[in-house]
Amino acid sequence: MRWLKYGVGVMFTATFLSCRGAAVPRSETPSLEEIARRYTRRTAGGVHLPIVRQVPTETSKLRRRGLTSAIGLGDFVDLYNVLISIGGTTTPLLLDTGSSDLWVVSDDCTQGCSSSQSAYPHASLQYSGADGDLWYGDSNTITHASGKIGKDTVTLAGLTLQDQYFIAVNRTNVTLGETGSSGIFGLGFPVISDVAFRLWNQSRSSISTKRQVTEDNPIPPSNIKLGSRILPSFNFRRIEFPILSDYFSSPGKQRRQTLASGNVSSSAASIFHALSVFGPLLTRFVAAAQLTLPMFTVTLQRDAIQVGGNVGMLSIGEMPSGVSEHNLTWVPIRAYPYLLPAPTDSPNEMYPLTWEIPLDDVYLDGVKLPRSTLSSPFITLSALVDSGNSILRGPADVVRNIQSKLGINGRFRCSEPHTIAFSIGGQLFPVDPRDFIQQVFENDVAMCTSMLAPTDPPALGRVQFSWSLGDPFLKSVLAAFYYGNITHPSHDPPKMGFLSTVPQDAASQLVSAVAAVKTGDNFPYISEVAPSGTFKPAGTASNGVPLATATGRAAG
Repeated sequence: MRWLKYGVGVMFTATFLSCRGAAVPRSETPSLEEIARRYTRRTAGGVHLPIVRQVPTETSKLRRRGLTSAIGLGDFVDLYNVLISIGGTTTPLLLDTGSSDLWVVSDDCTQGCSSSQSAYPHASLQYSGADGDLWYGDSNTITHASGKIGKDTVTLAGLTLQDQYFIAVNRTNVTLGETGSSGIFGLGFPVISDVAFRLWNQSRSSISTKRQVTEDNPIPPSNIKLGSRILPSFNFRRIEFPILSDYFSSPGKQRRQTLASGNVSSSAASIFHALSVFGPLLTRFVAAAQLTLPMFTVTLQRDAIQVGGNVGMLSIGEMPSGVSEHNLTWVPIRAYPYLLPAPTDSPNEMYPLTWEIPLDDVYLDGVKLPRSTLSSPFITLSALVDSGNSILRGPADVVRNIQSKLGINGRFRCSEPHTIAFSIGGQLFPVDPRDFIQQVFENDVAMCTSMLAPTDPPALGRVQFSWSLGDPFLKSVLAAFYYGNITHPSHDPPKMGFLSTVPQDAASQLVSAVAAVKTGDNFPYISEVAPSGTFKPAGTASNGVPLATATGRAAG
């Protein structure tokens, strides 16, 4: 019996990506233009359409207040891509709620440029004079990308911004040929944007203070590669979030001094103006009041074990059609003090770092798990909701406890359903048993292990979340990300809403999926270049969430 080794055959054309596992029958994928013609849908609030290479001629009419958009997603083994046009070049970028910056590989790239996707033409970049240097992961998985910061026109499903700043990457250790993307589309808050951080500092010509490398903000060694697992485990969370207040010697002292001197207004105005100019793509839309609601929602399709589940969809500006926001469980986003100088009209403002939500508790097979003892008891339990994380990550001692309950070395029979569930806002949100597992051995679906790994514990003075809820969790919910008021969070607080999409018979469906695999074969795994998902869904669940077809292909 051989250990399962990862292998993928990549075919970046109008057809799907071929991935290891049992073959799934497919028909020819329609062209991007044909997809746009068939599936564009306008609403009173804006437009819902799959990502297309060229938006129809009505594009200029869409640049108005009150836009919405819905976009079909492509994916590679639990990493989900969306098509974005940068300077006229359309390419898949990884959808990442765990970071904020936009970056794309340029044709000037000299390291890590194995993607078959179209590279951004470096000659088109309006260079800012500043360079970007991004680190992702944790102490176990570290990835890196660096390049020149500049601006160009960026279009996302008909939503266009001129002079959007991003990084044209020329060096990276991200295995782009494997992820099916040419970069990352960060959907986090502007305060953790490295691009905005560097450009804002560059604009402050009178201040030469630079961030110092400290024990809490290490420069990882350049020779670290992605850790290999049964399936590739990707983690695109920023290792250390850049915080604008790092430029002040003492955040608390700085705020007291600026309050006393009356300089808060000018400091806040300077920073918020910089964020409106240099900030991330979606938050600039929010700041300009160009969206019906300052939010986006995500559902992810299951392309492993038993293909189907939710339609892979990114909706911007409103809830997906047929889904009521009143059916979601809403929870606040953790706010951190002293990230930014507060406006004079709201001197006690605290700002969110990222999509970090409070957790009540964590359960395995209906039994509440003991809390981790690895972090300070003064840190309340919370989780980062991260689409750039391909698995679930938690405190090492809790993960060890879970693995011991599952079986020796964390292995158990694939036909034995297990459910990890997270209590959020008083409601349990289980991970579908089909999304919790992966097979251990090649050509054998008898033994499985969980999609779970340890990560670094939180510490006082740093980010506080101890769990990272990646794509296994996001495939089991509809998740709504509400930015609220970017400059005055207390006026309209950021929040997240969740709607469970795990069917009542998920456990029996897993048993059926295992029984359907022939002896000596593997679970089906499929990957598709964006746009994909099921643009005409197989139907809708009772909660209104569109369901994918059993093949993952667009229907009708």
